[in-house]
Amino acid sequence: MGEALHNLLSVVTFLPMVAAFVVLLAPEGRVSRGIAFWTSVLVFFLSLGLLWQFDPGSTSAFQLEVNVPWFESAGIGYHIGIDGVSLLLILLTTFLMPIVIASARTTIEHRQKEFSVAVLVLETAMIGAFIALDMVLFYVFWELMLVPMFLIIGVWGSENRIYAAVKFFLYTMVGSLLMLVAILYMYWLTGEQGEARSFDYYAYLALEIAPQAQLWLFGAFALAFAVKVPMFPLHTWLPDAHVQAPAPGSVVLAGVLLKMGTYGFYRFAFPFFPEATFELRWLLVAASVVGIVYGSLMCLAQRDMKKLIAYSSVAHLGFVMLGLLAFTTAGVSGAVYQMLNHGVATGALFLLVGMLYERRHSREIADYGGLAKVVPAFAAVWLIVTLASIGLPGTNGFVGEFLILSGSFVSKIPGGKIWAGFAATGVILGAVYMLWLYQRMWQGKVVHEENRSLRDLSFREWAIVGPLVVLIFVMGLFPSPFLGIAKPSVERWVGQLEKANPAMAGDPAPSAASREQRRAEAPVVMPAPTIQVDAKGIDPSVLRAAQRKMKVDTP
Repeated sequence: MGEALHNLLSVVTFLPMVAAFVVLLAPEGRVSRGIAFWTSVLVFFLSLGLLWQFDPGSTSAFQLEVNVPWFESAGIGYHIGIDGVSLLLILLTTFLMPIVIASARTTIEHRQKEFSVAVLVLETAMIGAFIALDMVLFYVFWELMLVPMFLIIGVWGSENRIYAAVKFFLYTMVGSLLMLVAILYMYWLTGEQGEARSFDYYAYLALEIAPQAQLWLFGAFALAFAVKVPMFPLHTWLPDAHVQAPAPGSVVLAGVLLKMGTYGFYRFAFPFFPEATFELRWLLVAASVVGIVYGSLMCLAQRDMKKLIAYSSVAHLGFVMLGLLAFTTAGVSGAVYQMLNHGVATGALFLLVGMLYERRHSREIADYGGLAKVVPAFAAVWLIVTLASIGLPGTNGFVGEFLILSGSFVSKIPGGKIWAGFAATGVILGAVYMLWLYQRMWQGKVVHEENRSLRDLSFREWAIVGPLVVLIFVMGLFPSPFLGIAKPSVERWVGQLEKANPAMAGDPAPSAASREQRRAEAPVVMPAPTIQVDAKGIDPSVLRAAQRKMKVDTP
């Protein structure tokens, strides 16, 4: 049973790729679309099996690990595994993919079969990047993501799609090549410090790297991930990519692909290079906060609704980076939650923009106005997603932003309270630009006669966007199950950085007054009996179990 569950992780990863080859051989039309859609649905339900098997209370850093030699002479292995953070991101990916494929039925007007193939290959690459624990394996998946996304923008995008696709490709490729150089250098270091050279994650984690070398290596990794986030000032490819990509492509890009950058910092850059991380932390915090404010202000200047939502992603991902850089349990938990929130809320916004574009064939905000009178259900759904995006209590966005700001405020970032205060202005600006967008598009009088004949949401469109609306409220009202999955992994991650530098990472120590209050309020508990046990002849696992249940002195 355990072996089958280990294989389940590989099945979830590679089943979309297998389906992509089947779709490629299938006839164009309903058959190819059906294979792609139902495969993505099956992958989602299989990924729930990972959730069922995952044990949040486990002391292991990774679960469902598979480590099989691949090119043993070169130190390359098929090493995969998940923790709570990667599991949540896998579930987000598998949840969004059926929605993306279903929405493409009317949005993608030509070469639908090829589009389905690109989406399925992209799904394998994204899941693979979340589970890879071998650096060559990770890099293969990382680069594999580039190809289908380039095609989605370049083939099925709008009028300036080639420019946007090439810009996306160049930005991502330059950062990736520098990361590859760093990976190869660290591979050489494993041979200098160990018995054999290896690309394994644990081997890289155990390296002792000089501070100066850490700065260069961290810079290479950080550049690749910062481009993907994207962080200010490396964000300029994102608005073009979003505006030119078809609506389903924008959902994938905003929903999952941008999280590769933040996940890369979490999984690789910060743990591999703690000294460089602490030394350059101020720069990353500054870039994150500037990105929050800059992205919000740019939203106020946009006339294209899709570009406005694209710049809002710069601001939202700035919050995620600030939460990660807090190096507190609350901040990092909020960052993980905000990754999920952004995928749900912003993904839903891009879907709604695509549905509106199908009716009106315009992204200009000025071409709308008073639509709530014509399509009231559409207006209601847009309002719900807008409120989630600005973090209204009761929606998913509130939980993530609250944890990030509170975790940053009490963090050991130099000037953390000031940075958190500046970041909080992004919440206010977010409400301003999102509600202003809603007011201009949906409230007031119907300005253009063409809008009077617009149709409301169809049953198919409700089926596409409905799950996202439900998830907005589920995550907003019941965050504990989601946070509970990631909590042990987050605490372990924060503890690792705190061990490297207690003055710069970790949760703040409780004050003397709060300790006295907790002591006074704590119930009186009788001490457990101390017994003597002769450890000779006792199975070690049984002894350890006994020691966990009571205080045992072993002679």
